[in-house]
Amino acid sequence: MNAILATTAPLPSILDLPPPRRSCRRHRIGSFDLDTAALDRFNALLARLGPRIAPLDCDQLATAARELREATADRCEPPSIEQRVRRIDAAARMIGDPQWQPAGEAGRTAVLVVGYAGGDRQLLPNSLPTVGRLDEAIVVEAAWPTLEAEVVSFLDFCRLRAIEAELRGCAVGTFAFTRRDWQQARSAEDALAQHLRSVRERSYVPAPTARFVIH
Repeated sequence: MNAILATTAPLPSILDLPPPRRSCRRHRIGSFDLDTAALDRFNALLARLGPRIAPLDCDQLATAARELREATADRCEPPSIEQRVRRIDAAARMIGDPQWQPAGEAGRTAVLVVGYAGGDRQLLPNSLPTVGRLDEAIVVEAAWPTLEAEVVSFLDFCRLRAIEAELRGCAVGTFAFTRRDWQQARSAEDALAQHLRSVRERSYVPAPTARFVIH
């Protein structure tokens, strides 16, 4: 869980520039031409996910991709992309788990994010060296304020469900474990932690009583 939710490396700051922007000069990432119709669809998706990221233009994307490529050794996937892709994987696990029902807007947002990542109408091809999943990283960045709390809860649900499976001596998924069961287990765990803290702060040994002296 820590690896997924830890503070992530920032995406290139040019992606945060608000409109109006300079004229669009670049429209290629390596040998790949950015398609304006695909970019319009991408910006429409970002608008559905939240106001955190303003509409992007070709120049921003091309400049961000070049910055990431220049800063990444051996053409590996940059940490800023890799870390966000892990969050998409966690969201996919969450909506694919039959024992977990995402609450509120988080479920709908997760479906949009996972659907984009697994779809065939992505802005950038995954085969593009180094930055092929930059568009997916931008999507999850836009969605994360809505998703974070629910993904944190789901990963904790998985942790406590695994503990329950070990106590029962059976595999996860072979017994009922719902969101309500997780909430009850979490409450019991919190109560135990609070009790242990209070034990550390005081002693079970009774305080000495006053001695009576007979004159």
